[in-house]
Amino acid sequence: MASASRAQFSSKLGFIMAAAGSAVGLGNVWGFPTQAASNGGAVFLLVYLVMVVVLALPMLIAELTIGRYGQANPLRSIASVWPNASKIPLGFGLMGLITALMILSFYSIIAGWLVGYLVSPILDLVGLNSVSHWLETFSTERNLFLAFVFIALTMKVVMKGVTEGIERWSSRLMPLLVGLFVVMIIYIMMQDGAIEGLKMYLVPDFSHFSSDLVVGAMGQAFFSLSLGVTVMIVYGSYLPKDVNIPKTAAQVAAIDTGIAFGAGLLILPAMFVAQKHGVQIYDQAGQLLNSDTLVFTVLPAMFDSMGSTGAIVSVLFFALMLIAALTSSISMLEVPVSCAIEELGQKRSTAVWWIGGLAILLASLIVFNFGSLFGLVITVSTVYLQPLLGLVWAICAGWVWNRAKLLEEIRQGHPDMENSFFWKVWPNYLRYVCPILMGLVFWATI
Repeated sequence: MASASRAQFSSKLGFIMAAAGSAVGLGNVWGFPTQAASNGGAVFLLVYLVMVVVLALPMLIAELTIGRYGQANPLRSIASVWPNASKIPLGFGLMGLITALMILSFYSIIAGWLVGYLVSPILDLVGLNSVSHWLETFSTERNLFLAFVFIALTMKVVMKGVTEGIERWSSRLMPLLVGLFVVMIIYIMMQDGAIEGLKMYLVPDFSHFSSDLVVGAMGQAFFSLSLGVTVMIVYGSYLPKDVNIPKTAAQVAAIDTGIAFGAGLLILPAMFVAQKHGVQIYDQAGQLLNSDTLVFTVLPAMFDSMGSTGAIVSVLFFALMLIAALTSSISMLEVPVSCAIEELGQKRSTAVWWIGGLAILLASLIVFNFGSLFGLVITVSTVYLQPLLGLVWAICAGWVWNRAKLLEEIRQGHPDMENSFFWKVWPNYLRYVCPILMGLVFWATI
């Protein structure tokens, strides 16, 4: 077990902001709206909301509980619930660290593009058009430079530690993110074509319902809460013992889902506004064009058609995207940093420097071999490793961990937990239902 001097979040609100910040990333503000737009809008939204409750939330509770019980980095926390000394939890724990680092490396490249698109309109306004054009034009040099800038921002926050860095900045950035969302949604709703997108998003057309849609929504719900990559195990380890984990996890999931819902309210109407401005968003077969690069093609084209107002809206939009990316990247870097501090006895600053440097090295490797590595790293880390690890943590909490010790840990924030409806349902649900659902997600991906 960790020492009593180990860092903790200073308040439950601070933890909720940090955990929600980790969960709220490009998967919410980019991935979810894109999936919704490609799968009938409202039908996907409904299935997604169901999957957050029946799959993501129960597993989020499990990861937070494992972390708080261990009060240590993922390697030690996972080993602490294993009944016998074994190399199995160490192997899966290391796999979680590697996955987090892989995600951070490609994430920094995408987030770097956001930095470029954020700064570009400002440079245009002051006459630095050639620099602005360079920031928006795909090239090895530009990709490398912007990825470096983004990782440097991430390192700066994590360097400050749990309370002064992660908690403080998450508590600042999350309200700012919500504020920007509200401003942008109000603005987009006032534009021609927005109502058409709103109808697609909120009025169900069940002809779009399919088994593929269900599996897609299941995977999106899982990924959007940063499950599988040991982030929530790390954050759980910083939780005080008197926190009610199921209640707090529900609050984190609610904020995360609310942001995803808000992203849909923004992006889908914006797509149809773009269409009104002459930007093609669907092909003749009704398939969404540029779904992978929607944020960097359709929406900038719309902003360009709006004149000087478009420049302001563009800055606000990409600021929103960048904040979402940063709150997630912070948690990805904290995973290996927490291990280096406790397992190698390093100072936080030393751990952040060399692990951040390793992330930059991996990002550089991807940038220099973009065609062969970018998609491969994304697929291996998010499509295969993340759901596999999520399945392992569900089995770990549901089958491996002694049931009495699990109850003892979770009742510390809720003394009457044993008699609650939650406790009557959740352990067996985690044991039987979650592995089946996660197995379906994993099976569908392969």
